[in-house]
Amino acid sequence: MNIYKVIGEYLERGKGGVLATVIRRTGSAPRDTGAKMFVGEDGKTFGTVGGGRLESEGYREALAIMNKGATKVFSIGMDAERVEEKDMLCGGNVEVLLEPVTVKQLNVYRRIEDCLKNREKGVVVTNFREGALAKTVIDKELNVVGDPLDSETIEKHKDLFYGNQPVLLDSLFVDPIQISFPLYIFGAGHVAQSLSKIARIAGFHITVIDDREEFANKERFPDANTIIVGDFQDAFNYLDFTGNEYVVIITRGHQFDAEALVESMKRDARYVGMIGSKRKVKIILDHMRKSGFNEGTIGRIHAPIGISINAETPEEIAISIAAELVSVRNTK
Repeated sequence: MNIYKVIGEYLERGKGGVLATVIRRTGSAPRDTGAKMFVGEDGKTFGTVGGGRLESEGYREALAIMNKGATKVFSIGMDAERVEEKDMLCGGNVEVLLEPVTVKQLNVYRRIEDCLKNREKGVVVTNFREGALAKTVIDKELNVVGDPLDSETIEKHKDLFYGNQPVLLDSLFVDPIQISFPLYIFGAGHVAQSLSKIARIAGFHITVIDDREEFANKERFPDANTIIVGDFQDAFNYLDFTGNEYVVIITRGHQFDAEALVESMKRDARYVGMIGSKRKVKIILDHMRKSGFNEGTIGRIHAPIGISINAETPEEIAISIAAELVSVRNTK
């Protein structure tokens, strides 16, 4: 689901809403800075800022300022003593910017969508000083679409325009248009550890998903951009699918592999691969056929996973998987 495409569709119909963006995060909050949720004026939501209490609070605050033209920043503490939802058992604090989305910004969101579609680098600069809102897209040639941005600001912060991470500077939020390739790794075992390191070097944006906190943590996965601890099926509520995502399924059991595979194939993704023997793969694919998946869909699954290099160790298997990911990514 491409949140910018959704916003563009709303604006083209003369409708608006409120965009919620995580602009600051401390501790182990569930989503990275830059995570977004759009709340349409019809009350529908798209995307996620983290689920659970954070999501419901964001939704409530968005409805409160809907159609008022106001911006707002709200903070929420997510320490373990205050959080009850199983997917929110983490510590930390999050600040979320709520901004009105209006027809006035249609050209801005169209330009963002063009950059994503054409794989062009760019940044979105949101200025929310004193409740006012100015939104600008700057492309790699420093062309500006949207509200004017003075040359002094561009010159002062132009180094940020070539970065990969969002940056908050007082009331200026500089948010790179992410043209990196999201890689969702289901399973947090030894192969996943090595794959996370190799794929990060190769330019993928890594999310690791597992239901065991003792496996899925920053100590074991220092290269991961995001770590989700929770049920494999529930994790899909916190993952965006725009058609550019890569999914690697290497959980600890057939049942979990099958669950992740079924949910993945219900969505648009560039690559979905599952580890396993020929026998295991046949059993799971037969199950998918019985569940109603057609041969065209099943034919897109990479299983067994990876290119053939006679891999044996977890590190070698990770290399073979990463090589296949790069091969698919670089195939036009």
